[in-house]
Amino acid sequence: MSQREESGCGAPLEHRLRAARSTLDEIDRTVVRWMDRLGVPVLRVSLGIVFVWFGALKILGGSPAAELVASTVYVVPPELFVPILGVWEVLIGVCLLYRPLIRLGIVLLFLQMPGTFLPIVLLPEVVFATFPHQLTVEGQYIVKNLVIIGAALVVGGTLRSDDAAAADGAGEAEAGS
Repeated sequence: MSQREESGCGAPLEHRLRAARSTLDEIDRTVVRWMDRLGVPVLRVSLGIVFVWFGALKILGGSPAAELVASTVYVVPPELFVPILGVWEVLIGVCLLYRPLIRLGIVLLFLQMPGTFLPIVLLPEVVFATFPHQLTVEGQYIVKNLVIIGAALVVGGTLRSDDAAAADGAGEAEAGS
C-alpha cells in the first residue's frame, strides 16, 4: 500500500480538485454566456453614445478635435464644416441607438471613416512624433478609429441574424393565431 493510500489523502484531494475544476468550468460557462448575450448590444450602445457625445461637442464648439478637423478640411470654412460633421456624428449615434436605423448608422459611419484618416496623409507632422511608429495624442485619436471600425463590423455582422430572429418571432406569432 502506498503512503498516499494509507493516509487516505489522495482520493479526497483528487475529488476536491475535480470539484473545483467543475465549479470553475461552470462559472466560466456562465460568464461566457453572459458576455455572448450582452456583448454586441453593449458594443452597439457604446458606439452610439460615443458618436452622439463627440458629435455634440463639435456642434457646441467644445471638441478637442475641431482644430485637427479644421486643419485637415481646409476647403470648407471650419465654422461651417465642424458643426456639420458634428450633426453627421450625432446622426450616426442616434441610428446606432435606435434599432430600426442601425443599417443607416453603419453606412453613415463607413462613409465618415476614410475622412478620419486624412490627417495621416495630409498632416503627418501632427500625427507622428517619430514616423512611422511614435504617435502624438492626435495620432492616437485617429488610430483608435480602427477599433471603431472593428466594432461597427461586429454590430453590422449581426444584422441578418437579428432579421432572422425577428422573422422567426413573427412566424411563431402567425402560427399561434
